[in-house]
Amino acid sequence: MIDLAKRVHDHTWKIDPIVRSLLDTDFYKLLMCQTVHKRHADVTVTFSLINRSKDVPLADLIDEGELIEQLDHVRTLSLSRGEITWLRGNTFYGKQFMFTPEFIDWFRNFRMPPYHLERVGDQYELTFEGPWAEVMLWEVPALAILMELRSRAVLRRLGKLDLQVLYARAMTRVWEKIEALKDLPNLRISDFGTRRRHSFLWQDWCVSAMLEGLGERFSGTSNCLIALRREVEAIGTNAHELPMVYAALAGSDADLAASPYQVLENWQKDYDGNLLIILPDTFGTQTFLDRAPGWMKYWTGIRIDSGDPATGAERAISWWARNGQDPREKLVIFSDGLDVGKIRELYRQFDGRVKLGFGWGTLLTNDFRGLGAGDGLAPFSLVCKAVLANGRATVKLSDNAAKAMGPKAEIARYKRVFELAVQTNEQPVV
Repeated sequence: MIDLAKRVHDHTWKIDPIVRSLLDTDFYKLLMCQTVHKRHADVTVTFSLINRSKDVPLADLIDEGELIEQLDHVRTLSLSRGEITWLRGNTFYGKQFMFTPEFIDWFRNFRMPPYHLERVGDQYELTFEGPWAEVMLWEVPALAILMELRSRAVLRRLGKLDLQVLYARAMTRVWEKIEALKDLPNLRISDFGTRRRHSFLWQDWCVSAMLEGLGERFSGTSNCLIALRREVEAIGTNAHELPMVYAALAGSDADLAASPYQVLENWQKDYDGNLLIILPDTFGTQTFLDRAPGWMKYWTGIRIDSGDPATGAERAISWWARNGQDPREKLVIFSDGLDVGKIRELYRQFDGRVKLGFGWGTLLTNDFRGLGAGDGLAPFSLVCKAVLANGRATVKLSDNAAKAMGPKAEIARYKRVFELAVQTNEQPVV
């Protein structure tokens, strides 16, 4: 087992690049990238870093030279022969040849496109502009780099013994969380913690702990590189990016209203089975379900990613029941800001009523709160979102108003088109 404290204490740029492979990303990005590459080669998108936690001054904490060095390193990466073989021949979600030869041929020659970095006050403005299929692959590594550079900046202040104690406490915390889930017999839980992890090595350790502690109840990891190395399932389906870009490209209000369903119509042409998971909250869950076309009721399940999770699940259960479906045969995946208490609460409320899945993110792979570094390692809410598509602004409404983004006039228009009247308003922790 790696001595994490020693590695952190001794690490230099040469032995510890933050992102060490193009597969050090989330599986859903590759699935979406394949669809985008196939269907939307002419779409230009701009992604931008958004720090929702304004009290975390990233530009004061992270050295700009180090950030550039790490970003530039990612642009040198390409797939290895073994990684190509894994993508081409591995079984994902019970299906072999998930990725087409055309996509594999494109990806094997792929290099990350340029970026734009600028300091604005105590924050960084980091943007990626270009063909959608290319720039979308910056989201996860960019976030992982910023989160780990912030961790490294804090950890430099600690001595070797302090680091050993810190990691011992952190390992104990993770293990205690895992122990607290062992009495849930029907638990199915995955690691969703790549984007805002403490570090790659720490995420890998957390995955190994989940695998040992929960056995078959651990479903897998969203991180492709860790899935390959640990020989576990790569987990993920789709994200808000797709409906946000489709909506921005829509012309009329009628096209805008139809755009979320066009996303899913295309998705089911490309994928099937357990990849048919609805993500309904981009422009408000209730209206999305009320207007859903009849074929959508046959999809495998739904992912709840904003607002009150229990309310979202109840909406889904009611919608399935109204449409003649047995909710007990449907999958509900919870993935928003989960920790042990919330996982147990949702399990008690919905076990037996639906098939349950949990995507455990930042509070699995980056929970160092109160362990010896003050508040310097506390997780915070950092995202990288598509903000422009063919020059038109994107919008996200969400079931939680604090996660909304876009120009005010467009937000107002989207609320009218999607008849969104009620949202929660809770500041995201992560």
